[in-house]
Amino acid sequence: MNLINYLVVMLNVRIERARTAPTRGASAVEWVIITAIIAAVALGLATLIQGLVTDKQGEIEDSF
Repeated sequence: MNLINYLVVMLNVRIERARTAPTRGASAVEWVIITAIIAAVALGLATLIQGLVTDKQGEIEDSF
């Protein structure tokens, strides 16, 4: 029974710490999400530009 009481107390302490913790963790997660979105947009634009350049290169090669 002692072990169960100890585990319950430890769990309550961890829950209380999580509730009163500063929101720095949330802002770090937000930065990760924002960075991932920006990276995805940049990758999409790079792929689009590469496709346009390749098409234009094909047109130029065909004209000679």
